[in-house]
Amino acid sequence: MTRITRILPMLLGWLLLLTFSTSAHAQLEIDITKGNLDPVQIAVPDFLATTQAERELGEKVSAVIRADLERSGLFKALDPASFLETQTNIDYKPTFADWRVIKADALVSGRIKTESDSRVLVEFRLWDVFAGQQLKGVRFATTPDNWRRTAHKASDAIYEALTGESGYFDSRIVFIDEKGPKINRTKRLAIMDQDGDSPVYLLGGSDLVLTPRFSPNSQTIVYMSYENDNPHIYLLDIETGRRELLGDFPGMTFAPRFSPKGDKLILSMARRGNSDIYLMDLRTRSTTRLTTDPAIDVSASFAPDGRKIVFNSDRGSSPQIYQMDADGKNVKRISFGKGRYSAPVWSPRGDKIAFVRSQKGKFGIGVMDVDGKNERMLTESYLDESPTWSPNGRVILFSRDNRGSKNGSEVWSVDLTGQNLRRVETPGQASDPAWSPLLP
Repeated sequence: MTRITRILPMLLGWLLLLTFSTSAHAQLEIDITKGNLDPVQIAVPDFLATTQAERELGEKVSAVIRADLERSGLFKALDPASFLETQTNIDYKPTFADWRVIKADALVSGRIKTESDSRVLVEFRLWDVFAGQQLKGVRFATTPDNWRRTAHKASDAIYEALTGESGYFDSRIVFIDEKGPKINRTKRLAIMDQDGDSPVYLLGGSDLVLTPRFSPNSQTIVYMSYENDNPHIYLLDIETGRRELLGDFPGMTFAPRFSPKGDKLILSMARRGNSDIYLMDLRTRSTTRLTTDPAIDVSASFAPDGRKIVFNSDRGSSPQIYQMDADGKNVKRISFGKGRYSAPVWSPRGDKIAFVRSQKGKFGIGVMDVDGKNERMLTESYLDESPTWSPNGRVILFSRDNRGSKNGSEVWSVDLTGQNLRRVETPGQASDPAWSPLLP
């Protein structure tokens, strides 16, 4: 449980201009560990503005903030039509009694101001309605066309002020966009905002691409491509579009993942009929074999501190989750539930491991502690797979294929309570999502 009792300073990247002084005595609190959370009712009026262009921008910014917070499952954005007070200046305290009548717990008062053709100020104050105190005030300097990122950053600031944890809204998702029949389907690498907005194709052509993964700096993606029917591993710089071939790896079963520092890749390669975990140094391109068991070892993921690795292996006769030191030593099994386990992914918080478990013809997403204890299933469907964590480790994205559904493969999200299950909008069929860190 987090109680707001003091300023929570934060750096909002190059967009941040100034953080206002805030009250030190607010009482609003959110327990984000509860399974049946009563959402905090938050009012986000359209941001104040002077010109028509500013008003249109303010309406869009406030709408994105409302959608971000509501989608988290921790907040219920109140209908603006229910608001009793019409604010005219965010520099003065609101009439809290008017907001208490509509049962608002928190209030966001915002303003848009144009400084030049290429610069606007976006500012807001966050209020604890029942305590009658300001929780946070932030001002951003940005360009008019960057309003969506500004709204996401505002959502992150509000989320952090009310939960004590960093947000995840100013981030992106890379995924595989799928089109066509299953026997002749094209799979293209695409990227979008975490809310499904602004999708963009990163690559042209029709070569089969699979399993994209972000680097820790969120600007580089590693992925596997079957060009000329042979597997290749590429690094792709998102900003410049520059693509770098790392090599041909016949028999690879899964695309690699970055190490926490981004200087290495961990991957699975099949050599002489045996699949093992390898580590590649991106500076020297040398590889080190980490597992030597005759079983199939795949799908490795580093702990955030780089000291441990979790992976999937059938060395115990059925696919299970194992853990080892970063040098391949001290291998131990950590999954012991019923069913077959796969695709383990370490949380960025370091406290959980997400995985896929299949049993009786169904696949679901689950989480467990890093020692395998306290296993919980969050979803179950015909085929749920490819879990990936939000930057703050509170939400998991995954791909879902509902048998018989006309929508085919889709991207879904679920939080750690398992209560907030939502579909994420994509241009068409989509699979294998990967969530970026917070953007710089």
